[in-house]
Amino acid sequence: MEFFASRAGVLCGMEEVKALLARVLPKANREVWALADGDNIKEKEVVLRITAPYQSYGLYETAIDGILAHCSGWATAARECVEAARGIPVVSFGARHVYPSIVGIMDYSAIVGGCAGCSSVAGAKLAGIEPAGTIPHALILVIGDTVKATLAFDKHIPASVPRVSLVDTFKDEAEESVLVAQALGKKLDSVRLDTPSERGRVTPALVREVRSRLDLAGFEKVKIFVSGGISVERIRQFIEAGAPVDGFGVGSYVTGAKPLDITADLH
Repeated sequence: MEFFASRAGVLCGMEEVKALLARVLPKANREVWALADGDNIKEKEVVLRITAPYQSYGLYETAIDGILAHCSGWATAARECVEAARGIPVVSFGARHVYPSIVGIMDYSAIVGGCAGCSSVAGAKLAGIEPAGTIPHALILVIGDTVKATLAFDKHIPASVPRVSLVDTFKDEAEESVLVAQALGKKLDSVRLDTPSERGRVTPALVREVRSRLDLAGFEKVKIFVSGGISVERIRQFIEAGAPVDGFGVGSYVTGAKPLDITADLH
């Protein structure tokens, strides 16, 4: 039996499929040939070939199709974002957009597609990396002040975790960025801009303003991380405008990606 893709993309999910086949195929009279996670595949290209008695794996044909289709769809969408970013790191922030039991494999797929990190512990574990995240709006709202929330994070979270402060909750983003930088000093790694659409979203002009204010205050090394409805089109807008972005957080563009249809033919 041969499995092939309906369109070009990035293959993912093959490690899980191989683990499944290792459990169900007979120890003798079997042969499995497969491309690897992360491989670029062409339309109609064979990605998996199984030579074994059909009754040993036929029950799992649909599951294999589904694993490869969904994982490859996520990986392909992630690759599109990474290529649009032209070397600027992209991190998967899509955990809240999918059913909890598939968060890990979704984030793993995003990593396979080229994302530099992911926010979920499950996805990071599958990918063999450390999870990446920032201070959430909830912490800032509960404490009632961005600087105080960032200082609390700094006090209680291990020093190995980068200090990334969310600066769009209460005040002007540029003002808040400088206040947080002044409070944490060299310990502040980045500020994150996640301005909602009701307030105009994050724009290249806003990023330039924040960069300028941080630089004037002497915090040239503090990076700027952008998130909130980030898509390939929006990444390109930032890049083409020359906005000084140091990282993008993507969510729904990856999680909502169309599966890369996988079909199997029995020969």
